[in-house]
Amino acid sequence: MSQPPTEPLGPQHAREAFGSGSDALDTFLKRQARQEQERNVSVCWILPDPKDPTRIRGYYTLSAYSVKLTDLPEDVRKRLPKYPDMPAALLGRLAVDAQFRGQGHGEHLLLDAMQKVLTASETMGTLVLVVDAKDQPAAEFYQHFDFIAFPSQPLRLFLPLATIQRLLG
Repeated sequence: MSQPPTEPLGPQHAREAFGSGSDALDTFLKRQARQEQERNVSVCWILPDPKDPTRIRGYYTLSAYSVKLTDLPEDVRKRLPKYPDMPAALLGRLAVDAQFRGQGHGEHLLLDAMQKVLTASETMGTLVLVVDAKDQPAAEFYQHFDFIAFPSQPLRLFLPLATIQRLLG
């Protein structure tokens, strides 16, 4: 089944009906996502339900970010200029409504975020996509897509832009 395209969170979306099972992720969508978007802190992308476009099947957020060169593994660092910070994108949150789990929406949202980062990299330097996994199962989800854990923080992961290019063809 093909997925509908994602779209930026708007006032028409039924945020209060969303329930992923994670209080932090649900509260963010319901109480903070629109404000952060209006302040240009992050953009919240939602996956609408084709049967009811106001219903949110899942969402993720993207924002500009930077990583300390010293936080990257040595094999990555040795090929980079010796600037203290490297440009990155942050996948701040990703959640799927509990009623829509097991239908590939999480993967679809992640691949959509990767595509947006790849497109943005054509106009703005971006070395990696960073994500903070909320727990070990979430980290394993990201590792399935070749995300690499930061040596000092096993639940903080990154995906080099070159890997995104390879994954998306």
